[in-house]
Amino acid sequence: MAKPFSVRGIKQMRTMHALFVSLLVATGAAQAQGAPTLETAPVAFQSAAQEEEFDAVIEAVNKSTVSAQTSGRVIEVNFDVDDYVEKGAVLLRMRGTEQRAAARAAEARFATAQADFNRMQELYGKKLVSQAMYDRSQSELESAKAALDQATEGAENTVVRAPYSGIVVERHIEVGETANPGQPLMTGVSLDALRASANVPEAYIAKVRAKKRARVILASGQEIEGGTLTISPYADPQTHTFTVRVNLPKGTRGVYPGSLAKVSFGTGEGKRLLVPARAVVHRSEVTAVYVVKPDGKVTFRQIRLGASMGDQLEVLAGLQANEKVALDPIRAGIVLKEQRAGNKQ
Repeated sequence: MAKPFSVRGIKQMRTMHALFVSLLVATGAAQAQGAPTLETAPVAFQSAAQEEEFDAVIEAVNKSTVSAQTSGRVIEVNFDVDDYVEKGAVLLRMRGTEQRAAARAAEARFATAQADFNRMQELYGKKLVSQAMYDRSQSELESAKAALDQATEGAENTVVRAPYSGIVVERHIEVGETANPGQPLMTGVSLDALRASANVPEAYIAKVRAKKRARVILASGQEIEGGTLTISPYADPQTHTFTVRVNLPKGTRGVYPGSLAKVSFGTGEGKRLLVPARAVVHRSEVTAVYVVKPDGKVTFRQIRLGASMGDQLEVLAGLQANEKVALDPIRAGIVLKEQRAGNKQ
């Protein structure tokens, strides 16, 4: 027959039970304190600019061909294709023997005409010559001055200088060849002023004209706020598209004519589902976020992104409004691993 519990035994059991409960509470409190807290942000619809993106090509605003303004045999070429040239640098020289001789002759004629006019002016002041003789002397002086200016310019044109700083992209003449007026000598582009040129379909051109706002996205992923837009007044009859050129800020570096880009044109305003850019994880070809549920559980979820809106990214698929995402993906990943490890125990 079992012995009844003594009063002392019952007290000991009660004491042990109280200690056990206290231990459980203390352990739970310690786990709660040790559990990492995650900073989150809600996914929400926000007012944002609507944009349409099109392929583009970077162009130089200043691209020109320097042509000969006088004739002469080329005796010196100082630059070749791909060379950088400062504004005013001597591109090439022509022999210019005839031009310099003509300039000296014109200078002598002008000196004679100036002396004759000075003498005639003195005589005219004393009323010793007629008005007609004075006018003829003045006319000869003006004619001599015009001839001198023309001859001087001809001599100066035997030295061809760069009209602006840039890069030589084509050379059309060699040393020893004779250049004639109008003949192309060198073609260059300036890197100081660039633009992105895109062909915009007819369906979007009215909105592009109205907003006149664009972002240029380079192949490297860099985004540049576009400047002035120049829109073709007519469409290409074959493609039915309008050429739209977006000026880049002056002094933009690391961008070169001929490289590919994209232009995102503002077309209006609307609601977009946005997520903070720092919450997004990029792993190889996977784009995802850590979603934090109301009960604190963390899940890793793939998403599909749209346009970039500063420090926010548009979500096209994978998330719903009011869901919360972790703003520290590294810490959220640690929490997820700990939760999975706890579920296995």
